Amino acid sequence: MGASGKKLKVAIMGAKGYPYVYGGYDTMIRELGERLVAKGVHVRVYNHRSLFPEKPRFVNGIECIYTPAIETKKLTQLSHTFFSMVHACFSDVDVIFVVNSGNGPFGIIAKIFRKPTAINVDGLEWLRPKWKGFGAKYFKWASKMATKHFDQIINDSDEMRRVYLELFNKDSRVIAYGANPRESVDSAPIKKWDLESRDYFLIVGRLVPDNNAELIVNGFLKSDSKRKLVIVGDVPFEDEWSSRLKQVQDPRLFFIGYVTDPNELAALYSHCYAYFHGHEFGGTNPAMLKALGYGCSILALDTPFNQEMLQNGKHGWYFQKEPESVKEIVEKAEAEPESMDSFRNSARSGLTQRYNWDYVTEQYLEVFEELAGK
Repeated sequence: MGASGKKLKVAIMGAKGYPYVYGGYDTMIRELGERLVAKGVHVRVYNHRSLFPEKPRFVNGIECIYTPAIETKKLTQLSHTFFSMVHACFSDVDVIFVVNSGNGPFGIIAKIFRKPTAINVDGLEWLRPKWKGFGAKYFKWASKMATKHFDQIINDSDEMRRVYLELFNKDSRVIAYGANPRESVDSAPIKKWDLESRDYFLIVGRLVPDNNAELIVNGFLKSDSKRKLVIVGDVPFEDEWSSRLKQVQDPRLFFIGYVTDPNELAALYSHCYAYFHGHEFGGTNPAMLKALGYGCSILALDTPFNQEMLQNGKHGWYFQKEPESVKEIVEKAEAEPESMDSFRNSARSGLTQRYNWDYVTEQYLEVFEELAGK
């Protein structure tokens, strides 16, 4: 409840919207938004107008506002947040919550209107290969602006908090990303791709260079494995890098594109022999949380974020950024099935309380109430 006993009103923006679920931010807005509504908070989500043919005002108790954007690849997301921010500042919301550090500069608009703000900055965007040159400079500058103009910075891992302290001299609050563990999942859906349980290694993620699918594919093909390597994910637009990767010819490689059915995805995770995690620049990664929640044995690129999530080797093995290291880990995994079993058995215990959505929501609510009370 707000200070005067009326409902706390929170506006959320910076993702595609609700109940649209495609990326990590959209998932977070759904999980967080529905739980906040259940706790008596008025939640408003700013939706990307062009993505919603139907435009209901309320969905599951969440108020949806459909704001426009300048529809070009580079400006869509930023212009959408700009219009949403202006709309929210002229409304009676108590707190504005923004996701994505690219939106950092817009905090100044809320400052002028004296609206309390929080931002989830996520990942080292400026290091990602897709933002070469100006894009990388923009993201680094935008992240710095976020630390100057927003009242509360939120990171989803201790490692990101350390980076922000070091680079921008700004402390942040760590609230992890949530997970939804599932126990036994039927293997029937994987028959669709002629797959058998434990008969394949799995990669899940967008086909972009920083997820290192190419490295994993090259290393895997060097190994003597008789299993398949299944790659789930794609890119929303044609690009040279992903097209080249998809042209690699080997009977063990299966590119199956996007899998939108949650039961199919759950079955693919649950029945893989091991899950490869090559993501390099994120904080808490949703694909990794799914792998833990579905009880996968995990082979991850050796980064500080992946060390933090797998509790320094308690829940998986690490490989280095070279094909030879991938080849070795594939052969080691196949030579030690009992190690793979023990990782599967302990995976869900890796989802400690910090990754529980109810607990995550409690922490966000605390932040919003503190800000509204200022």
